[in-house]
Amino acid sequence: MRRALAATVLFMAGTVVSAGDLSPESLLEQAAATVPDIDTEALQELIASDPRHVLIDVRTQTEVGLTGGMIRSHRTVNMPRGWIEFHIDREALAPDTPIVVYCGQNLRSPPAALTLRQMGYTNVYNYPQGFFEWRDAGLPLWVADKAPDSFLYDRPRKVTDGVWSAIGATQPHTYENSGHNNNLSFVVTGDGVLVVNAGDNYLLAKSLHDEIRKVTDQPVRYVVLENGQGHAMLGMTYWQDQGVPVIAHVDAAREIEKNGPALLARLQQRSRDKAFRTRLGTPDKVFTDRLDLEMGGETIEVLNLGPAHSPGDIVVWLPERKVVISGDVAFHERMLPVFEDTDTAGWIETWDRFVDLGAEFIIPGHGGPVDNYDALTRYTRDYLVYMRQEIEKILDAGGGLNDAYQIDQSAYAHLDTFHELSRRNAALIFQQMEFEALGF
Repeated sequence: MRRALAATVLFMAGTVVSAGDLSPESLLEQAAATVPDIDTEALQELIASDPRHVLIDVRTQTEVGLTGGMIRSHRTVNMPRGWIEFHIDREALAPDTPIVVYCGQNLRSPPAALTLRQMGYTNVYNYPQGFFEWRDAGLPLWVADKAPDSFLYDRPRKVTDGVWSAIGATQPHTYENSGHNNNLSFVVTGDGVLVVNAGDNYLLAKSLHDEIRKVTDQPVRYVVLENGQGHAMLGMTYWQDQGVPVIAHVDAAREIEKNGPALLARLQQRSRDKAFRTRLGTPDKVFTDRLDLEMGGETIEVLNLGPAHSPGDIVVWLPERKVVISGDVAFHERMLPVFEDTDTAGWIETWDRFVDLGAEFIIPGHGGPVDNYDALTRYTRDYLVYMRQEIEKILDAGGGLNDAYQIDQSAYAHLDTFHELSRRNAALIFQQMEFEALGF
């Protein structure tokens, strides 16, 4: 494990500086002489072009929360200055990884960057403009919680007439986002409200219901689960306690029965007090291919279009409004995850049926709504096609899993959760295609 240099002596660029010389001013001067700066334009270019980069915010978690978040990148890490020597190894970075260190007022980031140089990292930059200049320029931010007085990560926004969605964080589940890292949508009709996704926990579902009541006096008539994952279904008992029936595809219901206890235990460990009152439920109604709901003089179609991201994936199609709530059939702002039971070949075939709906507004499972299929196709179907083609080349050449890890996924490096999912996706698709080659 790399260690910081002893507190009594500092070695820099071949020079020995005694501890007595380390006034704040001299330390900043020494850092400036050793660590190159990067400006805002160059930092934007690095984020866009180099998937290996890491941004390190050395402010405290309290500062991050109070000032509006962190600089957005596919890999931004909050590592307070006092812990950088002890926590940097957790990131498993290569010595030549491009690292950019920043703070708020360019006081803590220069010595932090200097420390990393002393620990053997050779490609370290200081961003002297810091968080505030980046934020005030309106550049992209990571925000831990956009609605701190609600369990929702963000409040619902109007997509089109009568259709609203609370867009969740595109990061993994955290305590701060209360498990709201998928989209919780609802449709207001003349005969009640349809909710898509029950939410990750009881109190999150209640928060969504509170927001629905601000939009309409209509009662919630149905809740539809996009699949059987925890953030789609663990809040269902809140709705059932209100007398609202919960609907799921038959395969999603099986997933809930099989995986529900483990998902609940994971929620309780991760969310602690925020898991209050959350308990397992069972969908009230299941269907196979299609379920039509007549509400307010229109037909809302709940459709299983075929294999996709997970068993029981459905879309909610509003043909009169030309709106589809796609759930996890479509991704565009975060990298799609491949699971052991994801049928990637089937998902590609399902995509054509999804596009054939001809929607003019699309609310994906994660990320903001869009008005065409272009980005969704690029980061869902085209990603799956690309990965399968690359893995087929590896299998044809007699290659192995290590070769799959080396597939160039840099075109997707800007997507949220790229760091968490890219290598895992490669491994799982490789393993699936190995079985396909054997006829399974």
